[in-house]
Amino acid sequence: MSPLRRRTVLKSAAGLPLLAAAPGRVPVTREDHRVVVIGSGFGGGVTALRLAQAGVPVLVLERGLRWPTGPDAETFPHPTSPDKRIFWLGSAPSLFGIVPLLPFERYTGLLERVPGQGMDIMCAAGVGGGSLVYQGMTLQPAEDVFNTHFPEQLDYARMARIHYPRVAAMLGLATAPDELIAGPTYKAARVFARNAERAGYAVSKIPMPIDWSYALREVNGEMKPSYTNGDCSLGVNNGGKHSVDVTYLAAAEATGRCTVATLHNVTDVAMAGDGRWRISVDRIGTDGTVLEKKILTARALIMAAGTANTTKLLMRAEASGAIPDLPDGLGANWGSNGDRIYTWTNLADDFGSPQGGPVVYGSKEWDDPATANTVIQASLPPLPNLRTTMLVGYGVSEGRGRFVYDSAKDDATLHWPAGADSVVAKRIHERVTKIAGPASVELDTTTLVPSTWHPLGGASMGSVCDLAGRVGSHRGLYVLDGALMPGNSAACNPSMTIAAVAERAMDEIVAKDVGVVF
Repeated sequence: MSPLRRRTVLKSAAGLPLLAAAPGRVPVTREDHRVVVIGSGFGGGVTALRLAQAGVPVLVLERGLRWPTGPDAETFPHPTSPDKRIFWLGSAPSLFGIVPLLPFERYTGLLERVPGQGMDIMCAAGVGGGSLVYQGMTLQPAEDVFNTHFPEQLDYARMARIHYPRVAAMLGLATAPDELIAGPTYKAARVFARNAERAGYAVSKIPMPIDWSYALREVNGEMKPSYTNGDCSLGVNNGGKHSVDVTYLAAAEATGRCTVATLHNVTDVAMAGDGRWRISVDRIGTDGTVLEKKILTARALIMAAGTANTTKLLMRAEASGAIPDLPDGLGANWGSNGDRIYTWTNLADDFGSPQGGPVVYGSKEWDDPATANTVIQASLPPLPNLRTTMLVGYGVSEGRGRFVYDSAKDDATLHWPAGADSVVAKRIHERVTKIAGPASVELDTTTLVPSTWHPLGGASMGSVCDLAGRVGSHRGLYVLDGALMPGNSAACNPSMTIAAVAERAMDEIVAKDVGVVF
């Protein structure tokens, strides 16, 4: 029997195994594990690799699919010809909350819209989590901004010396080569950089987890366009993007001590009577049909299901008494990372079509930790020439929402106060307007449809967890994803800091908890 798991079918009261489920009934099985990780994004990927390298067998539960890529692959959907692969089991956005905009059949697709009051959350599904679909901007915060918004006990100097470089190396960060930027499809990037500098703002290339030789090979006609025509906002079909599935998780699986179980949707978590952790899982088909129910037990449970799902699972467990005495701060200190997404229509310069992507340049305004923000230009997918591109901003904000449990629905919903991000939104708008110039029209889509791709908080360090993600006094329960963040990520995309905080946490957990707690 594999040392990774001991699997048994659910036994009858007489102690005999049920050899087959009754017709029409879903079989139930039990498994016992040393460590279970829920989620396979940045937090889950870091955790799986570092535990496996420490000799600890680990099971990673991922509700979504694997999305393998390679030159000329057609794994990911195309924004210009949407299909069922985009959305998770029918969770497409709707018009005024009533009429579905894209009524596709139910499928275990890439993106789930989690509706809230005042703000919706976009989260990913699939092996690699959000790294499959994020643009890839990978920024390390400045020390003073970090220390203003994160606990200083994290020790930024040490993280900058050890953990941020470790993440950068794993993701193979690189900036776009000048040869590529000079090409005809990257005019929007060049115009952005020129305008930002004319406006008096600093401009720099953005580190990306990309092997840019793939884009150059597209230019040379060696593969069909994916980067160079902007057809990369829902995943890069050609490959060359160093997402978590092909970096951290691939390395973890290569140890032989990590198993990634796909289409395993966690429905509940609980504390077992013997102090272990119980995880209820539906093994599903790609249409969401439940094929098997699993009851897993583990000595350690690492929650890395993404901000919304980690918080919801814990709040439901608290409400039912399945996990008693969770900290009072659970569900609170949630922030949107100050996200703003604009369309920029330029009457002075023709950006051309298609536009190369995903991101080349950004402008960081980080001098004041209280108002620090970043603005970047991102490509549109291949469309007719609309003289339009995308501008994205994010920054620090004191605005906070919280998840509220609803017993009638047995679910927790985000409550976000109107205007919570107004200070950073005002500053980002000023900068976007100045960069765009007078012969432009800028549309703030976040005002029209309040949503964020960078949800942070809900089980924050300092109020729910310690700095290594340990949840209150609960031995063997950890949070190591965006829910652990204090509502923002210091004017950066969250991915690098989530990964670096997880790297720091795993150093401590491997040193102090492995062999003692689990």
